[in-house]
Amino acid sequence: MVFYRPKSTNKMKENRIPGSDRVHPLPKKQGKAGIFNCTAQIKPMKPLSVTLGFLEFPFDYTADGGNRSPRITLKDLDANAASVAVMVFNPFIKSCCSFTPWIVWNLPPDPVIPDGIPKQGTVSVPTAAVQGITDYGIVGYTGPQPPPGETHRYQFRVYVLDILLDLPPGSDKHSLVAAMDGHMIQYGETVAICTR
Repeated sequence: MVFYRPKSTNKMKENRIPGSDRVHPLPKKQGKAGIFNCTAQIKPMKPLSVTLGFLEFPFDYTADGGNRSPRITLKDLDANAASVAVMVFNPFIKSCCSFTPWIVWNLPPDPVIPDGIPKQGTVSVPTAAVQGITDYGIVGYTGPQPPPGETHRYQFRVYVLDILLDLPPGSDKHSLVAAMDGHMIQYGETVAICTR
């Protein structure tokens, strides 16, 4: 079960992002199961380009290195954007569903999310942001740290919202998902790998 990947339906085929095989990942209405198993009809949205500037993690962005959050570049941001949220997933860690090593929200809708965001609940430098508790049990980014001889993949999912979220620092991923419900106007994602 993975965050924001609804089951495919015939209705959803009509709502694919132009030029992409992705579907708008957040419906306006959900039942008790929420966005985890959504089959509601959803609206198309303008594609968002998300890039990291690398495919394989530089040492500085890994847990063995500087453990700094990477720079994320956004292109074609919607003019109505009020804030940006980022959720990072490592599907190679099986201790829980959709293991999350970083969640951050209320980022300004700027073309660049700077690297090195401090591991604090509320930050103002190098950018304004609010961060939540991750599946490592800490606030802030934790870089990849696969076992020796293995490769892990980090999925960076970026959500452009029409509001600033009224969500306190230290909230978990489930609270962030609930707060974003009905407010996402754009979505994009990218991946990078790390091998030890």
